[in-house]
Amino acid sequence: MADDKKKRGAQDRALIALGESYEVAYWSKKFKVTPAKLKAAVKKVGHSAKKVEAHFKEQRHMAADRARIAISEPYEVRYWSKKFKVTPARLKAAVAEVGHSSKKVGAYFATKKKTAKKKKTVKKAAKKTKRKKS
Repeated sequence: MADDKKKRGAQDRALIALGESYEVAYWSKKFKVTPAKLKAAVKKVGHSAKKVEAHFKEQRHMAADRARIAISEPYEVRYWSKKFKVTPARLKAAVAEVGHSSKKVGAYFATKKKTAKKKKTVKKAAKKTKRKKS
């Protein structure tokens, strides 16, 4: 749909129109990216300016400091939760227990998985011996 230049409400400001060169230039400058990267981001996450901004923040995080987990930033919580395949609550608990180092948190989750596997195998073995006795 063509951009109606007479309507400049909140809804128009919240969307990125790739068909308008001045909008591409504005948003590229605002997010400090090339027009090609802006177009790729819009294609990936949609025309919402908020979603595109969050996408770029996440991309910058991936390239920035990977050694520290900042729980105060929602995009970081999403990123690290996905990376460790845990819920945000479990991630926050792990950071509270071992600190903000991504290596320490990764080691914490690795040991948790190992102990969970051991408990599971012990329970299976107990069930088998219980069945054999009966």
